[in-house]
Order: sequence, then structure tokens, then C-alpha cells
Amino acid sequence: MYGTADQNILGRTDLFRGLSPESLRELRRSAVRRRLAPYDPVFHQGDPAETFYIVAEGRLRVTQTTADGQQVIIRYIGPTEVAGLAVLAGDELHPSTATAVADSEVIGISRAIIREVMARHPEVAMNAVSVIAARYREMQQRLRELSTQNVERRIAHTVLRLAQEAGRRTARGIEIAFPLSRQDLAEMTGTTLHTVSRVLSAWESRGLVDSGRRRVVVRRPHELALLADAAG
Repeated sequence: MYGTADQNILGRTDLFRGLSPESLRELRRSAVRRRLAPYDPVFHQGDPAETFYIVAEGRLRVTQTTADGQQVIIRYIGPTEVAGLAVLAGDELHPSTATAVADSEVIGISRAIIREVMARHPEVAMNAVSVIAARYREMQQRLRELSTQNVERRIAHTVLRLAQEAGRRTARGIEIAFPLSRQDLAEMTGTTLHTVSRVLSAWESRGLVDSGRRRVVVRRPHELALLADAAG
């Protein structure tokens, strides 16, 4: 049922860039598709890293829980992106938890299979290095924002990044196309729910955004970008 669709998704994934249609068909036959409801976990922090996943539909939230029990949102993962980079990096355990934020479907590929693919197709191993490096650069940027920017700029950068990654144009503006609460934004930007609520309320009064029940719409992205890049 999903054969051709899954092959197309795998072919659009950066990890498998350059593989022939025949190789993609063979890979697809070794993969397993999973259907997820909202809040269903794909894997948990500390689970053995035996399988990684390509998002076919929907979106996943990746979180880590600190030693004192605080949850931090690392990133969101959308269609054709990889969840479970620990498998590609050779780590034994998943360092984070991946959970569906909407009805989603993922394609799972085991550690054993990806090792065979890399042995036969060295370009996939090089692609894996590029994928991991891109995720590392993203984390560096996030850390730089947390270390050097005030909270309003951090929230602005995060909202704009999510709008770019998962935005859809509506009559009201660019809507982030998955459920996103103020608590989620607080966990992504290293601040409190109260602070996020205060900032979003101020932006709403200026017509920059609309926010409601787990929804955020960017109404004036250019002005929000100016705020994100302002000094201070």
C-alpha cells in the first residue's frame, strides 16, 4: 500500500540522497512503517538505539529530561527528517525522547540495515556525516541564542524558525502547522510560561502574532524578524 510513497519519501531524505531507485526499493522492503496518534512515543530517552526513523507524515517533538526532572524541547522533526540520530552516530542509547504532536507516520530502519546500506553505498555514510553536522550546527546556534540574547529575541527567533520550517499561509498570516503551546515555547527558549505569555500578549497588542489554544500565527513576519535581530 505504501511502497511507492515510502520509496519517494526515502529518496527525498538527505540521508539517502544519491541512491538509485533500485537501492531505494530494496531499502523500503527492509523498513517498517508505524502509525502514531498524538502523544504516542517513538522512542524514550535511555532506550537502546537500535532503530532510527524517517518522518513520512505529521511531526515529532524531541525532548530531553534533565537530572532534576525538567523537560527541555530540543527540536521538532517534520517530513523526510531523521529522528534517532544516535543510531547513525553509533551511540548505544537514545539521548532524547521523540513523541508525535499530531497524527503521524514514520518509517523505521534498524541499525543492522543501515550498516549494510553504508557498507554497500559509501555515499550514504557521507550523507550521514552531513546530516549529523547540520544538526550540530543548529544546536550551536540555539546555544548561542540562549547565551547571548534576551528572552524576547530568543522567542522571536524560535517562532520565526518554526514558521519557516512548518508554516502555512492563511488569511491571517503564517500559521505554524502543528499544535504549539506557550509552555512548549518556554521549554524551547529556556524561560518560563509566564514570560512567554507576557511576550506573546505584547506582540498580539502590536499585531505581530495571533496565538490561541496551541496555535501561533505570525501576522507580520518582517517586523518580528527586525525584533529578533535587534541589539540587546
